[in-house]
Amino acid sequence: MLSARSRQRGVSLLPRRLALSSVFIAAILLLLPQPAWAAAGLDGAAMRWPYALPFTGLLLSIALGPLLFAKVWHHHYGKIAAAWSLLALGALVVFAGGMATLAVLVHAMLAEYLGFIVLLFSLYVVAGGILVTGDIKGTPAANTGILALGTLMASVVGTTGAAMILVRPLIRANRPRRQNAHVVIFFIILVANVGGALTPLGDPPLFVGFLHGVDFFWTTRTIWLQTMIVAGLLLAIFVAIDVWHFRSEPPVRDAAPAEPVRIRGLVNLALIAAIVASLLVSAMWEPGISFDVLGTKLELQDVSRNAALLAIAALSVWLTPEEHRQANGFTWEPIREVAKLFAGIFVAIIPVIAMLDAGHHGAFAWLLSAVTAPDGTPREAAYFWFTGLMSAFLDNAPTYLLFFELAGGDPQVLMHGLSGTLASISMGAVYMGALTYIGNAPNFMVSSIASQNGIAMPSFFGYLLRAGAVLIPMFLLLTVLPVAPILHWH
Repeated sequence: MLSARSRQRGVSLLPRRLALSSVFIAAILLLLPQPAWAAAGLDGAAMRWPYALPFTGLLLSIALGPLLFAKVWHHHYGKIAAAWSLLALGALVVFAGGMATLAVLVHAMLAEYLGFIVLLFSLYVVAGGILVTGDIKGTPAANTGILALGTLMASVVGTTGAAMILVRPLIRANRPRRQNAHVVIFFIILVANVGGALTPLGDPPLFVGFLHGVDFFWTTRTIWLQTMIVAGLLLAIFVAIDVWHFRSEPPVRDAAPAEPVRIRGLVNLALIAAIVASLLVSAMWEPGISFDVLGTKLELQDVSRNAALLAIAALSVWLTPEEHRQANGFTWEPIREVAKLFAGIFVAIIPVIAMLDAGHHGAFAWLLSAVTAPDGTPREAAYFWFTGLMSAFLDNAPTYLLFFELAGGDPQVLMHGLSGTLASISMGAVYMGALTYIGNAPNFMVSSIASQNGIAMPSFFGYLLRAGAVLIPMFLLLTVLPVAPILHWH
């Protein structure tokens, strides 16, 4: 049992001010009158490409800030993201007026961003309470076992959750080795990316699709074979590389008795199951009750899901001994950074989505033409490569949303008549997010943790070259693989 002081310290870890402020603001918005203008959308056909500059500027800042001005970025990334967001909102006020801008802002925050960040927050908190201890030797067999386990876990506890649970045991196991950076690189590729391709829990872009109406198990049914092929080949390549490096390692003599592997904080495994159950219930339960907030309809099942996820996170903090999180090196900074940056992304992307919705009448008609054949049918292979390469450099969650909207944005059509297109978008966003440190949220976190623990991780472009050498052949294979869904060029 935890002492009263330990419980108090655990509860104090939660960012209560932010949560209370969000509830207070949401309550005020629910009480506001709902004028007719709130339902009106933006006229994307009347907008031109300069409206996308704040979004581009924000994504370039995220990509280059940690490289070019790391100290300034670390201390002021929230202000930088807010500045780009305010620039986008200011342009929308001039274009459509203050009331319409407020309506689309409320929609972006409550209908798009809130569910996204609440899921990431709950997975991060719960996974941070699971502590793996014991002596694991960094042999090829042990490393392959950890990578395979993490790949399987990623679609259940999320890429962030699986990465945070296993990265520290992997680092401890391989710290004595002279050649160990490749182990972390493959960990990023497999555990932080490819393994999360099968459920909305696995990777943020798939959860964005789930929030837009894609069935929970659609990717499981549709791209399980592609995921198994890619993951299996990557594990085989890793074994060959790791065995080759391991043979050149000097023998390690350690007379101390090995400490058995133990998993602590097991209550968090039950809480992860509760997270999965909350998502499944929200997907199946349709009470037909909604709340109108400035023209945005909040369904009761979505509000209930978010409340349940926050309650589960609070339970994790309350029930997990504080020393478990301390041993894990758990801090709030990674999720705080993700929350601030993605808030900026979801705001700055508003005009971009409006222009994409305009289709051939909008500023991005050229992109639509690139992924669409002259007869109007989508080019699945083009969707795969465009989504993937943009995911690698612009983060995969907003990129998924961009191409989801570009393909029509209707989940029923995309899951059935255009299932190949949605599969292309899903695979591109998840798999190619592994190409760079900024392609997916856990990538940079894993790299930072490894560097802090003495592993000489490659630079941004060094990682890109290494990951690309392994992954590009996989993506070429997927492009020509005669397994449904087949990626047609038309």
